[in-house]
Amino acid sequence: MDDNVDTPGNGQRPARTLQGVALDLDGLLFDTEPLYWQVGSQLLDRRGHRFTDQLQRRMMGRPGVQAMQVLIDALQLTDLPETLLEESNDLYAEMLTQGVTPMRGLLPWFDALEASGLPFGVATSSLHRFADQILRQNGLRDRIQFLLTGEDVRKGKPDPEMYLLAANTLGIDPANMLVLEDSENGCAAAVAAGSVAVAIPGVHCEGHAYPGAHLVADGLDDARLLGLLTTKAG
Repeated sequence: MDDNVDTPGNGQRPARTLQGVALDLDGLLFDTEPLYWQVGSQLLDRRGHRFTDQLQRRMMGRPGVQAMQVLIDALQLTDLPETLLEESNDLYAEMLTQGVTPMRGLLPWFDALEASGLPFGVATSSLHRFADQILRQNGLRDRIQFLLTGEDVRKGKPDPEMYLLAANTLGIDPANMLVLEDSENGCAAAVAAGSVAVAIPGVHCEGHAYPGAHLVADGLDDARLLGLLTTKAG
């Protein structure tokens, strides 16, 4: 038996050689989930409904129109998803002007990625303009090799399309790609793509499950996560 073969979830070195990295954005690199909570709360308050943890959980990782459809279906709203999304985007854009908080260990993690020599980028369900704005506000846009957003795929997470596209963009097999996610929908997409999936749950991910994840880390500064970068191609 190969000594590198490991059981998902134990955080040991993966048997596969890493050749690239794909990173989620919301809740993984930046603490944007509270903003999404405020947006959802305002949207539904205007319609006489209450935004809940269960609704947010179902929406996480899905592109805008699909996320709005979750609300419409769950609450039998009469809005079109495109109209609801436009209203949501206006609210979110206003909130972003105040900036967002980086997650703990973000800059050291980027430094470690660059030191490893592995190509890496962001694969998020957010709109391109918002993801680009957040990354530029924090001086990170020029440090990534690619930016994929919900506008680049037809199916949102937990479908694997986003991470299959990320692997294709990197020019590598998905099995040799490390993916970092915070939500169960995102992690499920990474697992379904056949990648080395690492979950980093935030406070907004209470109750989320991560079957098939190689590691459930404590944060971007988790030593076990940093240790995975030693499995890059020599």
